[in-house]
Amino acid sequence: MERTITQSFINWKQKLNHKPLIVRGARQTGKSYAITAFGNEYFDGTTHILNFEKRPDIHRVFEQNFEISRIVSELEILLNKKIIPEKDLLFFDEIQDCPKAIVSLRYFYEQMPDLHVIAAGSLLEFTLQDIPFPVGRVQLVNMYPMSFYEFLKATGNAIAADIIIEKPKELPESIHTLLTNELRKYFFVGGMPECVKTFVETNRLADVFEIQSDLINTFRQDFVKYAGKADSSCLNSVLFNVSQKVGEQIKYTELADGFSNVTIRKAFDLLETARLFNKVRAASPSGIPLGASAKEKKFKALMLDIGLMANLNGLNISKEFMKSDLLSVFRGAMAEQFVGQELLSASEANLYYWARDAHGSTAETDYLIEKQGKPIPVEVKSGKSGSLKSLHLLLNTYSNVENAFVFSDANYGQIPEQKITFLPLYFAASAFKTD
Repeated sequence: MERTITQSFINWKQKLNHKPLIVRGARQTGKSYAITAFGNEYFDGTTHILNFEKRPDIHRVFEQNFEISRIVSELEILLNKKIIPEKDLLFFDEIQDCPKAIVSLRYFYEQMPDLHVIAAGSLLEFTLQDIPFPVGRVQLVNMYPMSFYEFLKATGNAIAADIIIEKPKELPESIHTLLTNELRKYFFVGGMPECVKTFVETNRLADVFEIQSDLINTFRQDFVKYAGKADSSCLNSVLFNVSQKVGEQIKYTELADGFSNVTIRKAFDLLETARLFNKVRAASPSGIPLGASAKEKKFKALMLDIGLMANLNGLNISKEFMKSDLLSVFRGAMAEQFVGQELLSASEANLYYWARDAHGSTAETDYLIEKQGKPIPVEVKSGKSGSLKSLHLLLNTYSNVENAFVFSDANYGQIPEQKITFLPLYFAASAFKTD
């Protein structure tokens, strides 16, 4: 299946002064597949795959010292293949199982810069917390579940896929309806590669739900790897309750019963580190960068994947799937999850939201993003502009905000005098291309 991250890999390969590349992402998002496919297609030589989970014998190679010529020589013996700089790709998979291999990446850059090295692993962030990170000696790239664009490509809708990454515009009603119907499928299939593959092969949502349940169980089995860091039942409660509260401000006390705030916060932070969800912090649109005003204690959360979110919540598919308005599915939380997931994947930047500071105020916008050095509020709403009270309040309060996006089931439209652009949900990833 085609992955857009491949272009990032190509750009990295073409750099004259390329550094070892670390691909970060949650479990089962397709890191190993995408890297292997890239190596096989774009390198003239061999893609050497070293899986540190399957080959614990390889760990010893990195124990003695970080003399890269020695390391490569020993790896060649273990692999029974020559490793040729400039022609070959060296892929360290499940590198979190060998922390010294992570440390070695800086020395690959310094001692053998012509060799292309990529590293990836599950729960990699936990290992990175405990070792000296090779700052300035590696390049990082994030990998997410398959986007709606990638889903359309995988399901044989290549022309439709190309439309949604173009500059947004009003589409014929027939095309608008087709894209909305395909998006309804994506809401429940999601972007985990195995789920998309299963849907392409069987066209049965029931088969997809079984895969999603298996993936969630895999994530839960990882909880034992957090032993001594958090209570497994607390982790399970936090995972479930965060999935129910997409779009809502998070309060730790509401995420697990019978546990202290300290315990719940620890569980939340661990699951965030495992990339099962992303923190979306409140920030002010008064200036750029938005992160400068972001608040650590006021935040929402965005799940890893919309399909897994639907599964965790046990949505009544026969009821929810048939709803004509995607904004009404699961009280609108699915639409907000989708827009956030697409924005995050497309921009590689942190997401924020705005909430008025006044005591007792409930005014807030769903997201805040940065585009061309400007803050842009984002709303995911049904209805006309007259019902967007919080958005109008923001626009009237902050004169530096020149445009706002409103995502809905409706077709493209603009109200220039109100500084609002209306976008169909399926254009979420291309929002940054809007004038």
